Amino acid sequence: MTTSTLAIEIANADDFDEMNGFLGSLFHHPVDSEAQDAERPIFEPERALLIRDGSDLVATAAAFTRKLGVPGGDLAAAHVSMVGVAPTHRRRGLLTAMMHRQLRQIYDNRREPVAVLWASEGRIYPRFGYGLASQRFHVSGETAELRLPPPLPDEGRLRLDRPADRQADLARVYDRVRLERPGWSARDDRWWRYVLVDPEAHRGGATERRVVLHEGSDGVDGYGLFRTKAEWDDAGPNSLTTVDEVVASTSAGYRAIWRMLLSLDLTRRLNWMRAAVDEPLLRLLNEPRRLDFRLVDALWVRVVDVPAALAARRYAADVNVVIEVTDHLLPENTGRWRLRGGPAGATCTPASGPADLACDVRCLGELFLGGVTPAALADAGRLRELHPGALAASGPAFTWHRAPSAMEIF
Repeated sequence: MTTSTLAIEIANADDFDEMNGFLGSLFHHPVDSEAQDAERPIFEPERALLIRDGSDLVATAAAFTRKLGVPGGDLAAAHVSMVGVAPTHRRRGLLTAMMHRQLRQIYDNRREPVAVLWASEGRIYPRFGYGLASQRFHVSGETAELRLPPPLPDEGRLRLDRPADRQADLARVYDRVRLERPGWSARDDRWWRYVLVDPEAHRGGATERRVVLHEGSDGVDGYGLFRTKAEWDDAGPNSLTTVDEVVASTSAGYRAIWRMLLSLDLTRRLNWMRAAVDEPLLRLLNEPRRLDFRLVDALWVRVVDVPAALAARRYAADVNVVIEVTDHLLPENTGRWRLRGGPAGATCTPASGPADLACDVRCLGELFLGGVTPAALADAGRLRELHPGALAASGPAFTWHRAPSAMEIF
């Protein structure tokens, strides 16, 4: 790899269309004007980096300002996106330069203790300190023989509608559930409009997206976003149901929504790309083997400010441990940190005594949302136990009662 001498610039609002078209070409999808118009309001030019070679745009990286659900609450997190390098300029250090610049800016602003992203390829971002913090199930398969437990007498009612017409109801349910699920990002009106945009060019021949809402005794307490695609074969109907989101604050609403989604007339197959690894659906089905639950990666987290990040989340059990951290990109994080915490809160301060555990900053990112145990990382050689018994004593604290998941790709 050679080192690029091309300058990194801060974008302005007029650069959005060019950046969007550039990224469309890199990710091999056409630019749709409706989707572009929905994305424009969430673009933050002051947080976008670009590199030009002459007049040609050859690299971009950006971040969105949002809050991220973490164990016990939420905190400000840089949502990194729009990252790409032109194929004509690979292996010249452009991505490395942008990632270093972006992380330094996030740290110096001291507003966001962590950064989070989706990785197009898993081998790219660990070298910048990002760790795999959550995984997801991609659920697909035949639904003809699947059944859920029968409805209860007071299970409520279902309604079908257009998602954009029920945005306020969806937002209320989502906000009610979000803080119980690490990994979900906050959505203001701009983000809801972006999430719900449904360009025909993106449907792949399927119907427009619809929403099924569950109404319980206290009003709307659950929703499911889905679409269907008509297909037939020699045996008859073989249509596909694609599910985007299922969010419910009650188990009755969750069951009722899935009962409908699995029994739509003429449908025989299901596709759902972002199910949580502890998704209740797996425990409700009469024959879960009919569906393929394939485990894939979801959110990658980069701890930008170690003491601020570790103090911002809650811990499932009391913990008092000294962690020796190595961070080659942000040396301010390198050192020994004493973490004291529990379900009610936490502190993280510099420590002068011997360390109990040692790891790099990538390992902290993997631990941050509670999606993996310290013991698993130790077995993988990613975390070292320096004081006998430290893993057993501190390990349960880093887990959480709900597995982290990711509701949307940003």
